[in-house]
Amino acid sequence: MKLKFLPTLRASSLCLHKLRALPMVILLALPLYSHALPSDSNQQIKLLADKATYSERTGVTSYAGNVIITQGTFKMTADNITVNLSQQRSINSAVATGRPATMQQVVTQEKGLAKGQANKIDYNAVSGIITLTGNAKLVQNGASFAGNVIRYSLKAGDVEATAGGNQRVELVFPPNNGTNQSGVR
Repeated sequence: MKLKFLPTLRASSLCLHKLRALPMVILLALPLYSHALPSDSNQQIKLLADKATYSERTGVTSYAGNVIITQGTFKMTADNITVNLSQQRSINSAVATGRPATMQQVVTQEKGLAKGQANKIDYNAVSGIITLTGNAKLVQNGASFAGNVIRYSLKAGDVEATAGGNQRVELVFPPNNGTNQSGVR
């Protein structure tokens, strides 16, 4: 089921007990606006760290200490990042850990910068899916999503958030300035 982004939705207006029963139905396909800049995938990938190790046999590279990965407008920072390379030496996936690990990317010039943070960030370069785990938060254009796990598609812009333990999913939407639309009542 696809739901459209509702900029006038106010979390205080929702029956919060219903979110407990259906925590993901609302978010399953909630678009975080649009696609990431297509030019990012054509840019070089730059990795910086205090220490790097590489295993030719496994194709795994580990980076430690103030690690930064950039590609176009995409940027990920962490205490440690492990990168899995394909046989052609391109990045298949990266796992970043930190307190917190962060990521950011310009979604489109109009929609601006999406920023995320969590204790762990899994980036699947093949699918374009980023999974933020542990104290996860994602913010763009004034809207924010928080929960234990957030999955964000760099290609489609979709967001999925789940709660964990006693934590609940939190959604905050900015007021819709300049239009005369009613919020959820």
